[in-house]
Amino acid sequence: MNPASQSSASLASLAALAVSAEQSRGRRHPETPHRYRNDFQRDRDRVVYSRAFRRLENKTQVFTRRFSDHFRNRLTHTIEVAQISRTIAAALGLNSDLVEALALAHDIGHPPFGHAGEKALDAAMRNHGYSFDHNLHALRIVEDFESRYADFRGLNLTFEVREGIIKHSRDYSAAEHPELAEYGLDRRPPLEAQLIDLTDEIAYHTADIDDGYESQILSLEEIRERVAIFDRFYQQGERRRPQAAEKFLFNEALRSLLDAMVTDLIEATPENCRRAAVRSLEDIRQHPERLAGFSPPMDKDRRQAKEFLYQRLYFSRELQPEKDLAERIVTQLFDHWIAHPEALPESYRARLGEQPLPRVICDYIAGMTDPYILQQHEAMIGG
Repeated sequence: MNPASQSSASLASLAALAVSAEQSRGRRHPETPHRYRNDFQRDRDRVVYSRAFRRLENKTQVFTRRFSDHFRNRLTHTIEVAQISRTIAAALGLNSDLVEALALAHDIGHPPFGHAGEKALDAAMRNHGYSFDHNLHALRIVEDFESRYADFRGLNLTFEVREGIIKHSRDYSAAEHPELAEYGLDRRPPLEAQLIDLTDEIAYHTADIDDGYESQILSLEEIRERVAIFDRFYQQGERRRPQAAEKFLFNEALRSLLDAMVTDLIEATPENCRRAAVRSLEDIRQHPERLAGFSPPMDKDRRQAKEFLYQRLYFSRELQPEKDLAERIVTQLFDHWIAHPEALPESYRARLGEQPLPRVICDYIAGMTDPYILQQHEAMIGG
């Protein structure tokens, strides 16, 4: 995915804006520096070796009941995001280690059953005056739930990784979230964190078109009709290889789409920074808007692809029964434990002195994999 049209000098033009591991604000609990890994590399490795990261293998990306060895799950999606993110960061001269750590951590707060599970969990919490947000839950995981070290709770990640977990995909209100005051919610995150939401979209746009086509929910005809940039690349492939089978032309068009989005992000982000006249990381943080982004033409193509996927895949008639079942399972289990907290595992009952019952139940459900929540539903509720 190297844009051959640019020189190495221009691709590295953002190096002065990069986050330096040597200038990190550090960890909550100071640790002796490692002999040959910097702090962001250590954070990356801590995420990879966490239990929350391993659970991603059995958490839904899009499909819950349509089992296939070829559909993405949260883990394979995360690996794709990390690959894309590191490629872009290296091309731009940003801190690839920080970017990789953030990419690998960006989905660890998701509950089972994908967005249907998150919707149901948030609705259940709101019935009790609370809410659920997967980014905030991810921070709780790395700060508290992971238990690997005798000296502290959680993973003791650097400030920059914790900040990126919170800020990579949205801006939180300081008034609504005073508990996040240390992260400077009125300031933008560094470019390394800003990239993650964009690379996440690149990954799931192309992957979900791929999986939607593989599942036969999406047809080639409607993809070409509704996603103009995909059709342009498909036509190019037809002209070059008129005898090629449909599946090869489809794959080539999808690869070209991925390459085009990555290349555009690499080219547009330095241009955004140039126009904003930013010269330092502090300038990035003080700028009123995020500067990592696509060019206007590519952003139009991105929005068209996103709208198509929402209409024809995520909210499709074909997937609605799966989503309804997922929401029912989450809701029924949540309500069961509200009524019967004694049925919670002992480790979660022990948390009731620290947290209210709805939050403890939410934490328990959010950490479950798809197979485990199905087992729990069968045991607690029955078929």
